[in-house]
Amino acid sequence: MAVLVTGGAGYIGSHAVAALVERGEEIVIIDNLQQGHKDAIIGGKLYVGDLRDGEFLDTIFQENSIDAVIHFAANSLVGESMKDPGKYYHNNVYGTLVLLEKLIQYDVKKIVFSSTAATYGEPESLPIQENDRTLPTNTYGETKLAMEKMMKWYDTAYGLKFVALRYFNAAGAHASGRIGEDHSPETHLVPLVIQAALGQRPHISVFGEDYPTEDGTCIRDYIHVSDLADAHVLAVDRLRKGGESSVYNLGNGTGFSVKQVIDTARQVTGREIAAVIEDRRAGDPAILVASSDRARQELGWNPTRNKLEDIIGSAWAWHQANPSGYNDK
Repeated sequence: MAVLVTGGAGYIGSHAVAALVERGEEIVIIDNLQQGHKDAIIGGKLYVGDLRDGEFLDTIFQENSIDAVIHFAANSLVGESMKDPGKYYHNNVYGTLVLLEKLIQYDVKKIVFSSTAATYGEPESLPIQENDRTLPTNTYGETKLAMEKMMKWYDTAYGLKFVALRYFNAAGAHASGRIGEDHSPETHLVPLVIQAALGQRPHISVFGEDYPTEDGTCIRDYIHVSDLADAHVLAVDRLRKGGESSVYNLGNGTGFSVKQVIDTARQVTGREIAAVIEDRRAGDPAILVASSDRARQELGWNPTRNKLEDIIGSAWAWHQANPSGYNDK
């Protein structure tokens, strides 16, 4: 039986595929390659197409014996989601609806969902717990929450069991050096800082240094992408063992500030990285970190690459070897 990975050519998806390959799983991958890269796939069978195409999905389910799905495929840029909400509802929500209908049609009752801590919106308390209020402040987070709710009702109606994993910032690269982070446009802090270290941008922008934090800059969760991938595989195991539907945060519990990330990148790379202080961005909370106690207890998740030096060091190694990203653009 195979695991179907939607968005498996993307950044986190490709690392999940690598984790599945390492344990000998049969893997089927769906990706439309809008943001994904063929070169990021180190195993499995790739189908290039769109989740919203029901006939395309029929072909996949008819040609393969699939018992579980890991669902990454989605648009994920917060700023873009606010400017073009229709794109996010159509791709993220409608795409998931088509997928869920096919899962029921082909009697596949296990799905692990790559959600986001953006479902919480402004946190009521820190670190964020799974039972905290969900009130997204952007369209992206709203669509992810809608996707979670769809899965809940499909469980109620059809017995479709799901695990939703909520997290903030994935960073780093695979230990093999074969896969890393390559987005266009790039919006994530770690690769942006590394681009500055490589001389690909003149400086890194720091949006505000007057927040109520120790150094005045925002604090965020950063989790090594391979640790996140491991959590998705553990969630598949939970569902295969008959586990009930559940939601888990994946966080480091403390977080790192923007200045900590920049300073650590300077140490790791040995490069001077210019930082320019700019105005705050609207809607940026001072601190966003999540508790992962439930994931540790119930999934047995034990992240082992949680030092910031290790996260940035792995990313630095990949970007040095691949300064222009993947070659399949």
